Amino acid sequence: KLIQPAIDLAEKGFAITEREANRLNNLQQQLERVNTSLPVFYREKKWQAGDTLIQTDLANTLKRIRDKGQAGFYEGETANLIVNEMERGGGIISKADLKNYKAVERTPVVFMYKGYEIISMPPPSSGGILIHQMLKMLEDRPLASYGFQTAKSVQLITEVERRAYADRAEHLGDPDYYKVPMKGLVAPAYLQQRMADYDSTKASVSTNITPGVIKESMETTHLSVMDTDGNAVSVTTTLNGGYGSKVVVGGAGFFLNNEMDDFSVQPGVPNMFGAIGGVANAIAPGKRMLSSMTPTVVLKNNKPFMVVGTPGGTTIITSVLQSIINVVDYNMNAFDAVNKPKFHHQWQPDEVRVEKDFPMDVRKQLEAMGYKIVENGAWSATEMILVKPNGKLEVVGDKRGDDSVAGW
Repeated sequence: KLIQPAIDLAEKGFAITEREANRLNNLQQQLERVNTSLPVFYREKKWQAGDTLIQTDLANTLKRIRDKGQAGFYEGETANLIVNEMERGGGIISKADLKNYKAVERTPVVFMYKGYEIISMPPPSSGGILIHQMLKMLEDRPLASYGFQTAKSVQLITEVERRAYADRAEHLGDPDYYKVPMKGLVAPAYLQQRMADYDSTKASVSTNITPGVIKESMETTHLSVMDTDGNAVSVTTTLNGGYGSKVVVGGAGFFLNNEMDDFSVQPGVPNMFGAIGGVANAIAPGKRMLSSMTPTVVLKNNKPFMVVGTPGGTTIITSVLQSIINVVDYNMNAFDAVNKPKFHHQWQPDEVRVEKDFPMDVRKQLEAMGYKIVENGAWSATEMILVKPNGKLEVVGDKRGDDSVAGW
């Protein structure tokens, strides 16, 4: 039941949007350069909005999963196709690697913020821990009285983001391979100490903000779903970068990801999103890389109140943070909470990224405090479901992408 609609879309095709056509057209040279057999996404004639994209190989791969479950992907024909692609392209994944892979179920990050219960993703994602840190550093401060996107509120949130991302670089990785100090990172005394040098009148300098000492031995997709019984699901999945590695498995129809970029190649060397890491996220056999995915469910009075998440690389976490704050602290509706301009600071590089519609007067005030402001294009595509007091749902697909909402 779950996979059949995807099979139908792949087998019968669907009309692509103008944005999808432009992205595929921009991808053509890379597809030709890196693929050992040209995939369906490649063609000499330019893609146009309204063209039908049919993916027969992908449909057959999905049918094998439908009929054989996990073995339909990690063993048999699909596994053979993956290994054949590896051999043609110089990769190292073997049939044994595929057969031995196991998904891991982990305990989510759960905490309270101003009467709301936040449930989010644990390591090896950094999302849940950083959301926990940042909301707790903000909780005792009167954000609502500071006003939405005033210089005072933006400066405070920026400094909270800076400190959390410094900790991300040092302390977060796969807990199966590195002892992540999860309790220490969110301990009230520790978070209070992290904000001890906060100055509301000027910018901190990232080189002076080091990771805390813990005393303890952009191709991502998100969907938010809720049914009539209140069952809520927040799902984020990623290829890490536009079209992942750009390599499509010959005969299987799906892109290989570029998730190796999420590891720390060596301490202090940034990845494609500018994020810096260290030993905690170093490459090791069988290890899962650190991510920023932050699928989140918020409960109020033990019932679903919000389902939220977004793509966006390292900006995922700050986009989810600001979406939650916009509702809880600024009392916004779902549409405004998602679509109002976002800003982002990730410790290194030491700059505040803002979207082009971010208020110009606030930019100037922040620059006067010593912040470097960099205008970027839209980076997130937040999907939010908000349950209103009357039980009705506010459902929003971000204006920044080809996002949509639907109900049955």
